[in-house]
Amino acid sequence: MLDVRVLREAPDSLKEMLKTRGGDTSVVDRAVGYDVRKRECIVEADAKKAERNTVSKALGEKKKQGGDIAAEAARMKDVSNQIKELDQEISQLDQSLTEILEQLPNFPHPSVPPGLTEQDNLEVSRWGEIRSAEDWEKAHWDLGPELGIMDFERSAKISGSRFWLLRGAGARLERALINFMLSLHTEQHGYEEILAPSLVVGKTLYGTGQLPRFAEDLFRTEGHDLYLIPTSEVPLTGMHGDEILGEDALNLSYCGFSPCFRSEAGAAGKDTRGLVRVHQFHKVELVKLCKPEDSYEELDAMVKDAQRILELLELPYRTVNICLGDLGFTAAKKFDLEFWSPVQKRFIEISSCSNCTDFQARRTNIKFRRQDGKKEFVHTLNGSGLAVGRTMVAILENHQQKDGSVSIPKALQPFFGSDVLRAK
Repeated sequence: MLDVRVLREAPDSLKEMLKTRGGDTSVVDRAVGYDVRKRECIVEADAKKAERNTVSKALGEKKKQGGDIAAEAARMKDVSNQIKELDQEISQLDQSLTEILEQLPNFPHPSVPPGLTEQDNLEVSRWGEIRSAEDWEKAHWDLGPELGIMDFERSAKISGSRFWLLRGAGARLERALINFMLSLHTEQHGYEEILAPSLVVGKTLYGTGQLPRFAEDLFRTEGHDLYLIPTSEVPLTGMHGDEILGEDALNLSYCGFSPCFRSEAGAAGKDTRGLVRVHQFHKVELVKLCKPEDSYEELDAMVKDAQRILELLELPYRTVNICLGDLGFTAAKKFDLEFWSPVQKRFIEISSCSNCTDFQARRTNIKFRRQDGKKEFVHTLNGSGLAVGRTMVAILENHQQKDGSVSIPKALQPFFGSDVLRAK
C-alpha cells in the first residue's frame, strides 16, 4: 500500500503514474478530498474534546461549590454529540480512503521502461542458442504422453481441465528439479529453506496484495477464512507480519517449495494445452526482506540466482525489464526470465523477480528498528526460482533427441539418477 503522504505531497506525480500504468486518475482527487476532510474533522474533534475536558473539569469544581451547571452541562452534552458525529465521519472517511489506497499500484522505479503492454517490455540480455526446431521435434504436450510421463486424459477425468498428471520418470523429473533448485539456493545462494502452509487466512493475502484486488484468481475454502496460496511468496512474506525486526537481523533470504493454485480467471484461451498455464503447479520461490538502501542490489542478486538455475540446466533464455503497464500491482521494478521454446517458436516466462519496496510491508506491517532507534518499513522482494512445471517444459522442448528420448542436463543428473529419459 502506498504511503498516504504521497497524496498530500505529490498528487500530480501519482496521477501521472496511474496514467502511465493505464489506471483511473480520478481516484486521486477523491482520495485527496477524503484525506483533507478527514484531517479537518480530526482537528475539529480534537478541539472539541479539549474543550469538553477543560469545561468538564471546571463544572466539577463548580458543582462541588453548589453552583448551577445545568446550562453548561447541556452544552457539553451537545458538544459530546458533535464529537461522536465527527468520530463517525472520520471512521467513514478513513475507510473510503483506505479502499482507494489499497487499490493503487506501487510507484515504479525510474528505470522501468514506458509502455502499456508486454510488447513494450525491454529485453536486457540473452543467454544460450536461440535456434529453430528440427522437423522431428515435438511440443511437450505431445512428447510427454509418448514418453509415458504425462497423462492429460486421466488428469481431466479426476480434476477437469487445466490440470496434469505425471507418471514414472515424469514424476521423478519433477521431484529432481525441486530438489536441485532447493539445494542450489540453500547451499550456494544463501537462502534459508522454509516449508510453509499452503492454506492462509485472508489477512495474509491482503498483506502481499492479492486481496481484495485479485480475489477472483484465488481458490477459497467453503465456510472458512482460508485460501489456497497462489505462490509461497504469500506465507514467506506474511510470516513476519506485525513484527519489528532488528537491523542486525536483516537482510533475510528465504526459499520455499510449494504447490500453487490459481483460477486463471483472467487468462481465458491462453496456453490451454500442456503445463504452461494450469490451475495447480509447483514452484520454488525466493523471498527477501531487507533494508531500503539494499533492495535494488538484492533484486539484481535474486535475478542472478534464478538465471543460474537456467544456465546450469542448459536452457536458452532472455532477461526482460518489464514496462510500466505490464509491471503488476505490487512491484516497483520487475525482471522476467523467459526460456526459449524452439518448438513453440516463442519465449515463455519461467521466472519473475520483483522489488516491491515498502508496498507489501505497509500492508503486512513489517518494520525494522535501526540502531538509532528509528523504525522503518522493510523492503520485500520475491522471485521464482523457478516454476517447476515450466522448467520441465523447457527441458523436454530443448533437450529432446531424435530417437524420442530426452537428454538430462549434467547438473540435474545426480538428482534424477540418469543422463537420459526414455519411454518406458
